[in-house]
Amino acid sequence: MKKAMFYELFDKDKGIIKCLLCPKECLIKKGQVGFCRTRENINSKLYSLIYSKVSSYGMDPIEKKPLYHFYPGTMVLSLGTIGCNFTCAFCQNWTISQANIKDVQVEELSPEKAIQLALKNNSPAICYTYSEPLIWYEYVLDTAKLAKKNKLKNILVTNGFINREPLVKLLPFIDAMNIDLKSFQNSFYQKYSKGSLSPVLRTIEISRKYCHIEITNLIIPGLNDSEDEIKEMVDWISSLSEGIPLHFSRYFPCYKMDIEATPISTLNKAQDIAQGKLKYVYVGNIWDEEANTTHCGNCKKTLIKRTGYNIINVGLEKDGKCKFCGEKIVCL
Repeated sequence: MKKAMFYELFDKDKGIIKCLLCPKECLIKKGQVGFCRTRENINSKLYSLIYSKVSSYGMDPIEKKPLYHFYPGTMVLSLGTIGCNFTCAFCQNWTISQANIKDVQVEELSPEKAIQLALKNNSPAICYTYSEPLIWYEYVLDTAKLAKKNKLKNILVTNGFINREPLVKLLPFIDAMNIDLKSFQNSFYQKYSKGSLSPVLRTIEISRKYCHIEITNLIIPGLNDSEDEIKEMVDWISSLSEGIPLHFSRYFPCYKMDIEATPISTLNKAQDIAQGKLKYVYVGNIWDEEANTTHCGNCKKTLIKRTGYNIINVGLEKDGKCKFCGEKIVCL
């Protein structure tokens, strides 16, 4: 355990703590944990139960995150713990995200050992992923600081549900993020994730000023697939920057949700809509090379072809620029 950051004593007489890490701001009684099940009130002090506790780790293609415009074609060390501050009914990693620390086998991996593991495997970065890394805050912050000292990059794959103060404290050490924008309806977040939309939008707005960001939207039939919602979301993203890569991802039945898989036609329509305002729009969870090809946002020439997680560089220079017109395309 490690003493948590970002909390206050809410009721001194009863010893109740208010956690300030994420917008849920749980009121936690002595001996109890917050919504994410990873932060416990012990004698009126808040502790992280998951510091250096790793449920999953391995070398992954960076395209799996998905990140298409940050060190494309590389393998990155990916680390995950347990728990989440959402309870998405369609979660693919529910066996760890919805678990309690006592119910899952974990390994101890100190920040120092994580750095050693990354260097040993020639990883250019450490990616905090699988479950929600923002509730792993203390470990991610310590590891990210140490990674920077060792000239490694830091990547977050996150739901973006965090309060402003901890986010801004962490961002100087983060180089890239994929932020999951589950829907552009607050009612969707409330019903299917037990969260809310506005903090996620705030995270996107703030984070893009600090690091490279890409956005993923899982399209679920009948829930968040209307053309009006997609247009509204795309308009908002493009108002920030037309260069933010957007990944539409195909839903498959999982966990507590048994809706039919997303039709390919729905994904293609979403991509068509988004390409009217955004330079880089992709479709994930399908094996379609054209839907995942990177074209230059300026001259439209083909630069990177993808089949699954395999890439072929056909027009990208070593400095991340288009070889045909010099437009900056990816971060290297």
